[in-house]
Amino acid sequence: MPEATPADARSGASSDGGRVVDVAIVGGGLVGASLAIALEDLGLEVAMLEATPSGALPAVFDQRNLSLAEASVNALTALGVWPLLQTAPGPIRRIHVSRAGDFGRVLLRADDFGRDAFGQVVVARDFGAALEARLQQLPRLQRLRPARFTGTTLAIDGLREVRYEDADGPRTLRARLLVGADGADSAVRAALGIDADVEDYDQTLFVARLRSAQRPDGTAYERLTDHGPTALLPRGDGHFGVVHGVATAEADALAGLDDDAWLLRLQDAFGWRAGRFLAVGPRSRYPLRRVLARQVSAPRALLVGNAAQAMHPIGAQGFNLGLRDALVLAELLAASGVDADLADAYAARRGEDRARTLAFSDGLARWTANPSPLASALRSLGLGVLAGSGSLQAWLVGGAMGYRGDVPALCRGTAA
Repeated sequence: MPEATPADARSGASSDGGRVVDVAIVGGGLVGASLAIALEDLGLEVAMLEATPSGALPAVFDQRNLSLAEASVNALTALGVWPLLQTAPGPIRRIHVSRAGDFGRVLLRADDFGRDAFGQVVVARDFGAALEARLQQLPRLQRLRPARFTGTTLAIDGLREVRYEDADGPRTLRARLLVGADGADSAVRAALGIDADVEDYDQTLFVARLRSAQRPDGTAYERLTDHGPTALLPRGDGHFGVVHGVATAEADALAGLDDDAWLLRLQDAFGWRAGRFLAVGPRSRYPLRRVLARQVSAPRALLVGNAAQAMHPIGAQGFNLGLRDALVLAELLAASGVDADLADAYAARRGEDRARTLAFSDGLARWTANPSPLASALRSLGLGVLAGSGSLQAWLVGGAMGYRGDVPALCRGTAA
């Protein structure tokens, strides 16, 4: 039997006998789970539809390395997730940026900005386990799993009808608000009839754990090339998390290399700043696309996280932006409940942060991959200007730490 906890009897009943909740969240991954936790103390009836059965973590909680900005760490600490990490995170105390073929580099130091660290690196699987442990502490949340979302319509009484399937067949619940947190290929977005602009960067990312002769010292490296970034992130377990971008046409050949050949390829792309690369763990690959929903709301429905926007990982802004989506929504629900103006208020509050973060990520990805001599000269000039400008560095660092646009209160380390 599928799991539904706590007992369904606590919810109201609709005219057709179905369950009625205030908020139905589709997707129990990074952003959906964070939203459910943020809503727990608001007195709302919340149901979360999860494709993964009880006892298993969603596929997104794999060996990827998450670079969590200071603002995200603040919020996750306040939500009670951060203390549940079983593996120590790796602090990012310096950020080193360079570009193959260009002159100059930028080195940002957290202590120059009065910070111990810009953010923290966690393994997605470890973070998923902490989220799951926190979810299990929530007495109000109704978890419907495994459940597959199949569609939605707006009912005559103004509620959002949510259709899904579990082991017993088709089911329906009604919600005052439906939240799509089901990723870049969002079924909720499609069911709402919201179009998305999709662009393939023609790049593939390989992600793995890397052991080097030089242990991480808190420096996060970003080495940019014509075919994508190569990043080394300082993990808390003495390894680096490596992200290696290549042209998609090369991805199959690279995937077929044995570990020794792959390490040589990586060393050639990155250089020797972090010492000799000694060993690599299992490698995963991900095609890079930008998926941008043309709107983030419909009647009684909103999109958050990758369902609203999936971006190039350069600058490590994806989950951090999605978490701010969830926290802003939680603040609005805390202030006004599920009212008629919620969709407009959400879109307005998320507008600046979303636009600026997407522009930064997409612009950086395109500009740094441009192989022309003119672009190289301009990038070299830009790196030199940035290296010598404290005000430009402060602007860049503020955005990288998650303080961009209308910042949720929990991100600032204050109560909502």
